[in-house]
Amino acid sequence: MPSETFLTAYPWVERLIRLDTTSALSNLHLIEEVRGYFSAHGIDSVLTYDEDRRKANLFSTVPAHDGSVTGGLVLSGHTDVVPVKGQNWTSDPFVPAVRDGKLYGRGACDMKGFIGVALEMLPVMLASKLSAPLHFALSYDEEIGCAGAPSMVRDLVARGVAPKGCVVGEPTGMGIVVAHKGINAYRCCVRGHAAHSSLQPQGINAIEYAARLITFISDLARQSAAEGPFDNGFDVPYSTAQTGTIQGGIAINTIPEHCEFQFEFRNLPGINPDAIFERIEQYAKQVLQPEMQARIEGAGISFETISRAPALDSGEKAALCALIAGLRQDSATRQVSYATEAGLFQEVGVPTIVCGPGHIAQAHKADEYVALEQLAECERFLRQLIASQSL
Repeated sequence: MPSETFLTAYPWVERLIRLDTTSALSNLHLIEEVRGYFSAHGIDSVLTYDEDRRKANLFSTVPAHDGSVTGGLVLSGHTDVVPVKGQNWTSDPFVPAVRDGKLYGRGACDMKGFIGVALEMLPVMLASKLSAPLHFALSYDEEIGCAGAPSMVRDLVARGVAPKGCVVGEPTGMGIVVAHKGINAYRCCVRGHAAHSSLQPQGINAIEYAARLITFISDLARQSAAEGPFDNGFDVPYSTAQTGTIQGGIAINTIPEHCEFQFEFRNLPGINPDAIFERIEQYAKQVLQPEMQARIEGAGISFETISRAPALDSGEKAALCALIAGLRQDSATRQVSYATEAGLFQEVGVPTIVCGPGHIAQAHKADEYVALEQLAECERFLRQLIASQSL
């Protein structure tokens, strides 16, 4: 590893911040550096790549004292970060800086703080007589909809790793999050028919049909806010939906032939996201599209799934919650409206909670930071977790 000057007791956190892993870029430089670190300690890593082999997940296992590599607990985090473009940073976002007891840098909070502290604990794990293995799961493209982790989760299932629990280190102020909403993101393409705007009846306005579908989605969101179902454990206690982007048209005097928009909905645990999408698709396919095709045969509406992250349910994790609460000496649990990769692990039968340093309000913005005390608290927690898994 390169010779560097570190500002804190957590050089791996600082090293990770220096690696620009904005989601639009490759994360392989980070993955290879971490794989080299594990390899130097005699530990192999399994990589799962994206289609272009520009990005990869990493899964590494510190074996139990008896050599076992199945069961145990997973420490999970994503390696990508959100862009810094257009943000007014006080200092270079990819050069760690310490001011007033806070470590600044893109990803310091979300979530290279947790990953870095966990990596610092590798020698402690190796020096312990672990009764069960400890696993590291590092993913790509979480920030664009948990796109990378599904292949890693499928792989660990196929290899029979069968973890007994998972801690996703998203920023929670080191509190225990046991439930969060799911997120489901889609792209909708509306194909109309172009014509001069003076000949309006001869065209099919793709923007107007997109607007009708967007209004339908908005109406579903208002219905959910008014009628529920509700879960008052969340700060927004109902499922939500919104349209985030839209593009269409070429000129004011041309009836637009194409319009594309992206929308998402965030469902409460226990609410079937497929049922929500089905209502949207039925309105498009059974109401709008027949009306369009009655005039022009080639007109229509299509959907593409961008990403999905299942909700994290609060159930079936009593033993894991008891373990974490005992280590934290705090049994309080929370539910949050943002999504993480935790639901992906729970979906394959791995009890999962979210617990990590920093606070979500400090993430994604200019001058992102994590308090050094939060990193220290994370270190204390991980040391206690390692001790709890040792003979």
